[in-house]
Amino acid sequence: MEQKAIKQEEQLWTRDFVVITLISLFTFIGFQMLLPTLPVYAKHLGGSDTAAGLVVGIFTFSAVIIRPFTGYFLDVYGRKGILLMGLLIFTASVLAYIWAPSLLILLVFRFIHGLGWGLTSTASSTVATDVIPKSRLGEGMGYYGLSGTLSMALAPALGLYIISCFNFNVLFLLSAGMLTVAIVLALTINYHKPDTTKPGFNLIEKAALRPTIVVFFITMTYGAVVAFIALYAAQQGIGNIGSFFTIYALTLALARPICGRLADRIGFGFVIIPGIILIAGAMFLLYFAGSIQWFWLVAILYGAGFGAAQPALQALAVISVPPQRRGLANGTFFTGFDMGIGLSSIMWGAVAGVTGYSVMYLLATIPAMAALVSYLLLGRKAPA
Repeated sequence: MEQKAIKQEEQLWTRDFVVITLISLFTFIGFQMLLPTLPVYAKHLGGSDTAAGLVVGIFTFSAVIIRPFTGYFLDVYGRKGILLMGLLIFTASVLAYIWAPSLLILLVFRFIHGLGWGLTSTASSTVATDVIPKSRLGEGMGYYGLSGTLSMALAPALGLYIISCFNFNVLFLLSAGMLTVAIVLALTINYHKPDTTKPGFNLIEKAALRPTIVVFFITMTYGAVVAFIALYAAQQGIGNIGSFFTIYALTLALARPICGRLADRIGFGFVIIPGIILIAGAMFLLYFAGSIQWFWLVAILYGAGFGAAQPALQALAVISVPPQRRGLANGTFFTGFDMGIGLSSIMWGAVAGVTGYSVMYLLATIPAMAALVSYLLLGRKAPA
């Protein structure tokens, strides 16, 4: 009887795990549909290129502000209420875009939207770490992360198709519809009950600092890729750079579950260290990229590296903390994740203006190597 209970406890594909993964999928689709289209909407309202960039930046800024508080609230007040609050704010913000009369009002809605995203994504990841068995945490986070990977491969193209064939109102209604499905699913999960002993007020989980610092440096390279790869390819006279993101997403989808299982069985360092090296190698190769084939190779290396390192680092951030501090650990981790992307997008733009894109990518090997050094040198209080 005891052996049967242990076996049941180690199951990964439970009903709650499937549901929280579907919630993440629908949330990410609603989110990713708007990434390439909201800057277009900003210009439609009379904004400049700078204003279009603000639409992205202010969203990241508000998400970074709310994430540490979200982690604390998740542990004190429980997962369900915070997740539903985030989804409701997210949905209301998307619907509000329909009635935005000016760019300024759009930016206000976008700021609120970022708060909803920070609440939702932190809460859903925390619920995922609650329902995944500790012995399969790396593998489980790998599969859970596929929801974001799949949406990244499909949703941006879907959003662009909708605004080209229909209009922005249809886009916002469809995005809100995806989030409504996520809300309905969120009502069906058996949530982890908050601990009766309330933790002291804290916005940082110290046990998660090491993977948070590492992922901060890693996402500094990610900011360079998502913000400037299309501009770099155009400068090189290369069209159809969309194939880069398709290959990247496919490689990422393959790497996540495989490397997650290896992390559980052999150790986190076994996948994190090679993953960071692959990321650094991808940045180095971009310096030489002169044809679409070079970009495809970079997409494979970067997808494999990011798919190996990121889920393992997220698992490492929560594996050594008790359930009543997992929200804080996830909030700490995603704060570093968002800050890396947000700061680097601004920083690399300034660097590219001085050095050009190719040298910028060569310099992007520096944060990748900083991630490797940070992982190797920082204290190991959690499994390596």
